[in-house]
Amino acid sequence: MAFDSFTLAASTAVLADEPHARDHADMVEFRMDLASDPLAQLADYDGELPILATNRVAWEGGEADDDDARLDALETAVEYDTVAAIDLELECLLSGAGRRTAEHARERDVAVVASIHDFEATPSEVRMRELLEQATDRADVGKLAVTATSRSDVLDLLSVTNLLTERGRTVATMAMGEMGRHSRAVAPIYGSKIGYGPLDSADATAPGQYDLATLSRLVRELRG
Repeated sequence: MAFDSFTLAASTAVLADEPHARDHADMVEFRMDLASDPLAQLADYDGELPILATNRVAWEGGEADDDDARLDALETAVEYDTVAAIDLELECLLSGAGRRTAEHARERDVAVVASIHDFEATPSEVRMRELLEQATDRADVGKLAVTATSRSDVLDLLSVTNLLTERGRTVATMAMGEMGRHSRAVAPIYGSKIGYGPLDSADATAPGQYDLATLSRLVRELRG
């Protein structure tokens, strides 16, 4: 999957919910770390939307243990034709633990998203650019989710998104929290290539997420 245009992902831990996402989403982000028997769900999946498989480790906001089993599960996931992309934390790729998993994905023509989450603040523009450059050097998409405490934080994130997009980098960016919530709708205008939304806002997997239908409508209206 090339992610050469904006892609809206329905975030869920239940693949059986996929039919309810079809009217709004381009793919499903399957949160394996939150799912019951995720590999069995993948084996049974017969939906229409391609899957972005995420097995988020605890130190980056998920619930998966930081061990070989987490990466082994992602490597098994890419064996399914319905899995078009996987998400690996940038730190995991930098340390080497995830490189084998990324290589296995590429052998199967599965895209790799290298993600970074900052649940405390928004780094400087220079630091955000550095992080996204590192991510896009190692993966097909660099994903950066920061926590905005001011409008200026959001402006900085959008500026970096626009700059790197103009330089040919494929990035996905968003500001978490209420202050940054609107960034999820606005960032695609500046080049962000992936957006995330749960079917129900009560099932949000990150602070400040819009529900899927609302985000789909906002992005569509803003992009014209």
